[in-house]
Amino acid sequence: MSYAVKEIFLTLQGEGMQAGRRAVFLRFAGCNLWTGREQDRASAQCTFCDTDFVGMDGENGGRYEAEALADKVAALWGEGARPLVVMTGGEPLLQADPALISALHARGFEVAVETNGTQAAPEGLDWICVSPKGANPVVQRSGDELKLVWPQAGIDPAELLGWDFRHFIIQPLDGPDREASLQASIALVMAEPRWRLGVQTHKLIGLP
Repeated sequence: MSYAVKEIFLTLQGEGMQAGRRAVFLRFAGCNLWTGREQDRASAQCTFCDTDFVGMDGENGGRYEAEALADKVAALWGEGARPLVVMTGGEPLLQADPALISALHARGFEVAVETNGTQAAPEGLDWICVSPKGANPVVQRSGDELKLVWPQAGIDPAELLGWDFRHFIIQPLDGPDREASLQASIALVMAEPRWRLGVQTHKLIGLP
């Protein structure tokens, strides 16, 4: 199998429980909840995505086989212990599979994924972050962290707390109403302490 990749780059993880950790971001092209075209945003199943995942024209983008893709990720990491790759998108679980995970493990990587949860996660992942989007059905209801962008229509935060995750994170919705979203997120955490407030630190410090 070959993989359509939008971009691959070395940065710091900006969100969630691993925020601040050095990581290679492997962004796959494509998503099942939005085409990525602005003219389709209003009618999409996810309307607030802030990421360009269309095509393969980003940094180190292209079509790769599993071994070549793992080699590229390893080359970008370079030297250093605890190598981490974060598979993201778009929706990475439309493409990521055991063959790629195995190739990354063979090069010493801890393999994390950030997914909307509409696709079942393959075996072998070391860190699963699920971020539900609206009323879309979630099949991946277990993992390491559940990240709820808030506020969102079609989601009951109390229901999510019954899913099998170690960490539950509320992340304020970015956009023109970001201050209202922040206050709504803080109020939710104050009312239910199983939630933890998360912010997009990479945006605060100017990283991709």
